[in-house]
Amino acid sequence: MKSTFLIALCFMMSYTTYGQGLFKKYFNSLLNDTLSAEKPKVMLFPTASFSPETNVELGINGLYVYKAKERKENRLSEITGFTFYTLKNQYGLNLDHAIYTDHDKYFLLGEFKVKSFPLKYYGIGSHAKPKELAIVNGIDFILKERILRRLGESVFTGLELGFVNLSKVTLDNNIINSFENQDEIIGLNGSTNVSVGWGFIYNNIHNILNARHGVYSEWAFLHSNKVWGSDYTFTNFFADNRFYHSVSERNVLAAQLFTRVGVGDVPFNQLSLMGGDRMMRGYYLGRFRDKTMIASQVEYRMLPFSFLKRWGMAFFLATANVSPSVKDVSLSGFKVAGGSGLRFLIFPKKDIFARIDVAFTDEGSAFYVRIGEVF
Repeated sequence: MKSTFLIALCFMMSYTTYGQGLFKKYFNSLLNDTLSAEKPKVMLFPTASFSPETNVELGINGLYVYKAKERKENRLSEITGFTFYTLKNQYGLNLDHAIYTDHDKYFLLGEFKVKSFPLKYYGIGSHAKPKELAIVNGIDFILKERILRRLGESVFTGLELGFVNLSKVTLDNNIINSFENQDEIIGLNGSTNVSVGWGFIYNNIHNILNARHGVYSEWAFLHSNKVWGSDYTFTNFFADNRFYHSVSERNVLAAQLFTRVGVGDVPFNQLSLMGGDRMMRGYYLGRFRDKTMIASQVEYRMLPFSFLKRWGMAFFLATANVSPSVKDVSLSGFKVAGGSGLRFLIFPKKDIFARIDVAFTDEGSAFYVRIGEVF
């Protein structure tokens, strides 16, 4: 289990007069959101974590939120970032953004990731055994961008681009002999793939970090082909549908249905991965993988409690399955995960919460600290 917690660095700084002044000023700006909802807001905070794969991991989380031209009627744009370094000389940088231009004319939705990090490989399919077959080390470079034009009220469509590179791949020599069928795994030694596609999004949500009502529905495909320099030819189809219903002024019922279908020679690092901090919390990211994944999750959020100004709670339940294709999906392959977490209203005027989640599965548990709701 990987546990993540906020470093108490800022508290140690308070032992010096200068440090105390800096800390007090920053802490006030962090917890007392005095800026209007239209004004930009920046937040940086240190984190630390530990896992057998990384030893001690130190990082910095960042968040930047704003409205185009500081107009109240524009939707909230957000840019999030996380960079880390471990005592095993591993590193990573994650940047995600959801940016709306003035009057929501364009919607830019994307992610950038680069990391040198061990990846547990358990095999392919919903019946992969709990003991990893190997630990794959390599450098991952991932870039995905959607450039969408508004067609009408809450309707966007446009180009989707993807670039994924896995290089400098090595396998853990201690267990390499148990890694069966190595030659049959597509892209095991690394690959570079450029993808081009098209997407359609219906989105009437104005706060992507904490939706209280509305619908987000994305339908898209990305095609990679050797003709334009990719190592493999394959297509990934996506359907991501999210629904939000305000049960009361403070309570929200949220649900997500997600499907990803791969066709062709999909490399193993671009298969659908079950687990992680977004879908099927509690499972290691990639614990189960295959060309197709069907997943859903539901979450009940109390934001915040009626008797507290800034603290709330959430309960969540999820189920998912992976398979070679849609026709191979079986009920017996579905896994279940669930848990609960605390919420803290970190930006009151922008209605943005920090979350601390504890998730449980039949294989163990996991602990997450993040800014913004998981979906």
